[in-house]
This record gives sequence, C-alpha cells and structure tokens, in this order.
Amino acid sequence: MTAALEPTRRAAIEARLAAWGWGGAGIAPLAADASFRRYWRVERNGAGAVLMDAPSDKEDLRPFVAIARHLSAHRFSAPAILACAESAGLVLLEDLGDRKFTSLLAAGHDPLELYGAAVDLLVALRHAPLPEKLLPYDENRLLAEVRLLIDWYLPAVTGRPTAETTAAAFIEAWRRTLAPVALVHDTLVLRDYHADNLMWLAERAGSARVGLLDFQDAVAGHPAYDLVSLLEDARRDVAPALAERMIARYLGASGDDPVGFRDAYAILGAQRNTKIVGIFTRLFRRDHKPAYLDLIPRVFAYLERDLAHPALAPVAVWYEGAVPPALRRQRPDGRGAYNAAGATP
Repeated sequence: MTAALEPTRRAAIEARLAAWGWGGAGIAPLAADASFRRYWRVERNGAGAVLMDAPSDKEDLRPFVAIARHLSAHRFSAPAILACAESAGLVLLEDLGDRKFTSLLAAGHDPLELYGAAVDLLVALRHAPLPEKLLPYDENRLLAEVRLLIDWYLPAVTGRPTAETTAAAFIEAWRRTLAPVALVHDTLVLRDYHADNLMWLAERAGSARVGLLDFQDAVAGHPAYDLVSLLEDARRDVAPALAERMIARYLGASGDDPVGFRDAYAILGAQRNTKIVGIFTRLFRRDHKPAYLDLIPRVFAYLERDLAHPALAPVAVWYEGAVPPALRRQRPDGRGAYNAAGATP
C-alpha cells in the first residue's frame, strides 16, 4: 500500500480486501480525478482488479454502482462490480486494462476508429431504457451549472463579486437559450463522456468495444450532450474536421433532424463549456488543484465557437459585455494573461 494513504484508511482498505478474498494483494496507485475519488490497481495470484476509494463522508458511491449495473445489464462495457462496501466508500471493479483512448490517440491510433466507435455507442445508448429514479437534466440543473462561471471564474478574473444585475442578465439569457433542450429527458446522459474516460476493448464486439469509466453523475437529458462532451474535450484538441465528421456520422445513424440537433449541440456545448470554466476555477481556488487552469484556454476556444451559432445569440451578447475576449484570456490565479499556447508568458 502506498504511503499516500493515512494509516487508518490504509488499514480499513486492507481489512476490506481481506474480507473480499484479496488479502495480501499488491496495491499500486492508478489514478485520481477532479473529485475525492482515488483508484488503486489490485493484484493477487495473477488476478487483477481496480479498487475505487471514495470516502463516504465526501462521495456517495450508490449512483456509480447503480449506473454501472444498469449499463452492464444492457451490454455496455462498464466495469463489473466485483465487491462493494458503500458505507466504507470502497468498490472493487473489473480491470478494463490500460488502453485508454487518450494514450492510444497520443500513440497514433486511428482517431476515426476510436471516435467512430464512441459515437456509435451514443446512438446505441438512445435505444436502452433509462435507469429508475434518474434525475432529469432540467432547467434548474442546467442553470445551476452555468452559474459556476459567475460564482467562481468572473470574480477571480475581475477581483470582485459578480454584480447582481450582471448575474440576473446572465441567468435570463441562459433561460431563454436553454428552452429547446431543457425539457428533453429521454436519453441516459453520462456527462463525462470523453477520451480520458473511455477504454478501447478491441477484443469485444460492437458498442462493448468502448469501456466506460466515469458515469456516476448520469442524468436523463438531451442526447446531444454526450456528443458535445466527446467532441469538445477540455483535455485534448479535437480537430474541427474530425468533429464534423463524427456529428455527421451520429446524424446519419440516429435520423435526427440535422437543424434541430445542431442547435441543441451548440446550446449544450456552450452550457457545458461555461460550466467547465467555472469548475476549473473552483478546483484551483477551493480545492487547490492548479493544473486545471491550463485547460481553460481550450475550453474558451470551444465556447467561442459555440457562441457563434445563432441559437446562442442572447448568451453571446451577455458574454461580449460581461466577459469580453480580453477578459477571457486572463488567468484566474492572478498571473496575468494566457499566451497563445495557453500558458503564462
């Protein structure tokens, strides 16, 4: 066990693994994410698994477990739940390996194959039933998320709280803009569907070739949201030509009205990217995770592309007045402006 764990937590994990038949297993750190969750690779006698460590006072494991079981029941490749102690904040998961989309793309793997399979999965997901008691991605939730920009990012770059009149205009612009998508709750939306959360399982067939890692925040919403998450990826550049090809692939398979779907895609892209700028600022200011700040320029580039769509006119007008281009280039940590590469000069 790594020294990164407090002794009490280490002892609790070792005791739980022993109770599950994994006593004496080798444990190595695997990953952490923007939440309080951590992951460990567990190996014993040639067998392997992944331990999700999510302290119960900070994370609720029940949504992850419920969605994982739902996805598996409908033949999607969520990691199988091998053992679970929700009260202890520990889940033992099937190990889906190391072939993450991010690393494969960096090594030169054909992006058309990977992104094409990921798009096909989203089409297939529309035909799966919704889990029980799934929360809707409704207007209240969508508005609460965009508020993160005026609650965290804007005060950080201006040095003062957002004025009430500015905030009210922001919410009203978004309320008008979100109207076409806020009442659509017919698809399981995984919400963090992007290359860093997808695994390539080439030995499997169809949609099962795409392994799913992060879905505990799933909701019932508009099908365009996860496509935006995939193609406007905060952590890596997705070439516009590739994104356009994948949107066309999705539309060809889904049969959606292209005009209405592209409107929804732009609206939800702007909503998601607005939220992400606020989240990344909060991760720095509240949670002391500065690495996310260097991703903000890419997110703003996506956002500006979305704002150019006619469906975003009310929000685009607000941005131009409250967060003009020069302000979008300011770092939330007070270190001046980003340069063209996204770093501080």
